[in-house]
Amino acid sequence: MGSEQFDVIISGGGPTGMMLASELRLHDVRVLVVERDAEPTTAVRSLGLHPRSVEIMDQRGLLDRFLAAGTRYPGGGRFAGIPSPRPVELDTTHDYILGMPQPVTDRLLAERAAELGADIRRGREVTGFEQDGTGVTVELAGGERVRGGWLVGCDGGRSLVRRTLGIGFPGEAATTEWILGEAEATARADEIAATSERVRATHRGFGIGPSGDGLYRAVVPAASVSEDRTVAPTLEEFRTQLRAYAGTDFGIHSPRSITRFTDATRIAERYRSGRVLLAGDAAHIHPPLGGQGLNLGIQDAFNLGWKLAAEVRGWAPVGLLDSYESERRPAGEEVLTLTRAQSELISPEPGPQAVRRILTELMDIDAVARTLGAKVAGIAVRYDLGDGPELVGRRLRDIPLGSGRLYDHLHEGRGLLLDRTGALSTAGWTGRVDHLPDAGAALDTPAVLLRPDGHVAWAGSEQAELDERLARWFGPRE
Repeated sequence: MGSEQFDVIISGGGPTGMMLASELRLHDVRVLVVERDAEPTTAVRSLGLHPRSVEIMDQRGLLDRFLAAGTRYPGGGRFAGIPSPRPVELDTTHDYILGMPQPVTDRLLAERAAELGADIRRGREVTGFEQDGTGVTVELAGGERVRGGWLVGCDGGRSLVRRTLGIGFPGEAATTEWILGEAEATARADEIAATSERVRATHRGFGIGPSGDGLYRAVVPAASVSEDRTVAPTLEEFRTQLRAYAGTDFGIHSPRSITRFTDATRIAERYRSGRVLLAGDAAHIHPPLGGQGLNLGIQDAFNLGWKLAAEVRGWAPVGLLDSYESERRPAGEEVLTLTRAQSELISPEPGPQAVRRILTELMDIDAVARTLGAKVAGIAVRYDLGDGPELVGRRLRDIPLGSGRLYDHLHEGRGLLLDRTGALSTAGWTGRVDHLPDAGAALDTPAVLLRPDGHVAWAGSEQAELDERLARWFGPRE
């Protein structure tokens, strides 16, 4: 048995793991996060948050600190780099991309987890684990052992947790590899911009542009798919590929980071085995087109956190924790479909380019641009939560209330009954669900029951129906 006891141990201290730790701590769950790397990575693999992830930060009262560290860019309904011919209004009050390098996102989420009391230990690599009927014993490098009621693998695409469980990871192996790096450059800014525009006219997998602090971020196809992708590319390899595609290496030097990524596309056969679960890249990997990977992991954690907390606290209704997989695995499959399609559309081959020209014309139709934009933004997700109006299963955008706005009432990660009638009740569930009577709420239905993740579990006016949904999602009466 491990000498230290926790409710949940999280393997992996990236954005998924830190978001999950924060969600669990909102419910007073004892959390240990163990991260292999002794120091946070400086590699910039993601450039920002999509609208749904921005909504999540707003729902938890974190948006101000993220806005202060990032830059808003119009969402615009882009797909595979095809711009919509005019702005597309999405169903969100946060219709923009919040641009920020991934290390900043990582830092803000880690700070939040620490503020809430998560135990975060860096330089601690998980080497194995064993589970039994009451918990999981996790072994760390050096022989240290810790004990948790649950283990969640947020340990990336090469997840040791997933491999130890023997969970299959079917999909497509890598056929293309890119090199991604941040470095200083001696070439003039106007020359870099002009060259990038020229090359991207025929090679959409290439790009270079300023990333702040006097650095440039460049991505270029590699010469081949590496046999060992854990080995970082060299500066000379990076320069060679830049010259091959752009005719110049832009005089890059003093790199801050150089990494590689591929178009490998896989999804775990299961997201849970006993007391061990998977989230983020441990559960799914895909090409980076559309920048959805980090966002998908944050959204996994947002779905899982309150459900796992309910299990730990002992009030979870039957099947609640299993709904994590039944809801998030289809969401992962949808992102894999989107990234596969976008990968095809950037190919210079005649067939994909013909499809791209047709889609470019279709993007002139508002409904097409809006549909694709909502999918990439992460706001099109609708979980199958049973019978009810179309709103049931969808997340509710931030709406104005008679006094204030909706998302200000979701900071604590509890359920919420937003009641325009004032006649309904959450009696029996007041320890888990807040009741907000508000006749001035901008709703097209008398009342809605929101889960802690902001998705609508019920809409209507009948107390008996409401009680049934309260029991389904928040357990028996207290």
